[in-house]
Amino acid sequence: MASPESNKRIGELLMNAKLINNDQLAHALSEQKTTPGRLGSTLVRLGYLNNDDLVNFLSVQFGVPAVSLHDFSISNEVLELIPSELINKHHIIPINRIGSTLIIAICDPTDLSAIDDIKFITGYNVEITVASEISIKEAIDRFYDSSSMLDDIIAEFDDSELELIHDEEEVSASALKKETEDAPVIRLVNKIMIDAIRRGASDIHIEPYEKFFRVRYRIDGVLYEIMKPPMKLKNAILSRIKIMSELDIAERRLPQDGRIKMKLGKGKSMDMRVSVLPTLFGEKIVLRLLDQSNLQLDMTKLGLEPAMLEVVEDAIHQPYGLILVTGPTGSGKTTTLYSALSELNKVSDNIMTAEDPVEFNLPGINQVQIRESINLTFAAALRSFLRQDPDIILVGEMRDIETAEISIKASLTGHLVLSTLHTNDAPSSVTRMVNMGVEPFLIVSSVNLIIAQRLARKVCLKCSAREDVPVRALIQSGMDPETAENAVCLSGSGCEECNRTGYKGRIALYEVMTLNEELKTAVINGANTMELKTMAIKNGMKSLRQSGLSKLVEGTTSFQEVLRVSARD
Repeated sequence: MASPESNKRIGELLMNAKLINNDQLAHALSEQKTTPGRLGSTLVRLGYLNNDDLVNFLSVQFGVPAVSLHDFSISNEVLELIPSELINKHHIIPINRIGSTLIIAICDPTDLSAIDDIKFITGYNVEITVASEISIKEAIDRFYDSSSMLDDIIAEFDDSELELIHDEEEVSASALKKETEDAPVIRLVNKIMIDAIRRGASDIHIEPYEKFFRVRYRIDGVLYEIMKPPMKLKNAILSRIKIMSELDIAERRLPQDGRIKMKLGKGKSMDMRVSVLPTLFGEKIVLRLLDQSNLQLDMTKLGLEPAMLEVVEDAIHQPYGLILVTGPTGSGKTTTLYSALSELNKVSDNIMTAEDPVEFNLPGINQVQIRESINLTFAAALRSFLRQDPDIILVGEMRDIETAEISIKASLTGHLVLSTLHTNDAPSSVTRMVNMGVEPFLIVSSVNLIIAQRLARKVCLKCSAREDVPVRALIQSGMDPETAENAVCLSGSGCEECNRTGYKGRIALYEVMTLNEELKTAVINGANTMELKTMAIKNGMKSLRQSGLSKLVEGTTSFQEVLRVSARD
């Protein structure tokens, strides 16, 4: 931690360089009394300074090179020269060693105590470079958190007891099982899963390649590389997960699906959906984390704007008809459907769902897991549902013409049917159904509402700061000129709270399209997707891009995130 004198000196130097003014410095110093930290980082967090300007200023002021650590590869030999306690205490990281000189990256070149400590502990001469506090924190997380854990675990392995299996060899199930019973493998797999839960990940990707093996987490919709375990652990780790999922560890040629249920203490549990896929260099495993405690089932908190919410509420309370929710995998369709079912869940109604897979258990609702291996398909489940006196039916996905036709017939005979499609936006759902073979007159007779959605990352509240986005860029993205002139855009600089990403949590962007008489006539006449979209927007539909820009103006998400998840109209 920098001393008050050091903070004051850097503050004065920044003022002399005209990078900040006196009021900004006073505010930052005041902020430090409640949230201790380095002055430079506080100024960046408050939006008075950006990281690059700070690093370049420190580099010029103290005559030391500036470095960017994002693409740095640091050898384990160099990392081991400084104990991790010292790394975290002084917020520095070693980046290279040349002879008797150790080169380190530091965010505060005035921190002489850190340099003295490193000289004393290592016995090396110390040469400093300057980097931003955020990039040093990311480098520490990348190299020390994973490498120290892996080193401890891997040290317990005896290579002579580890049997490697090559592609051309016959798989020995007993040998694989023996590998997975080693305590280090069990600890490593548990650590990967618990760390993913702690970071709020939605998926864990465990991927083998020709020359390396890696683990990535999807956090708020974006994948981050977490670690690269040694290749010698590949088979043991994959087999351990397959055993936990009750899958066949000897089968490596075919895809497999399973589930894991973990107890986390305090009565909390976590379900994981496991998918195993044979790839060129081994099996890739993806674990989808399903946290029942984080399931949001309140329609008013999903991100729907008041006018949209009113339209959706009206549609789901109709006695019959078809409601479609569209979007790619991972766009939150299941959450939207479950929220609707939760609101409709009454003792007086018989609600039945056919899902693949059943992600969450909803009390009071009859949920059926689709199993195509025994011919329990969506169509077969639907036919059975109609003999069970249903009021409301949820079909996990319309995959084929048979499922679509049964769903539509059910919606035309007094049932409310909810389902999903994989399409880019609401208007293209009509074209998709026509392409599947559904007659246009059936579509206009049955469909009450089509909802398209995407998930956008929310700007972290703790480190959000104003972002200068040119008015021209906002107008080009689809914002009207008057709103663009007055818009205040926010972005996150990265902090402990958001794992240095600048984002924490997600919000849904919605496109809600009702089929009024004009649109129904257009569908019957064979209008294409673009014609339907133009007509729907003219009739008041708000597109996904417009929904994203509304969230931007509200300060919920960033401009870059809106561009990432939505296409220009």
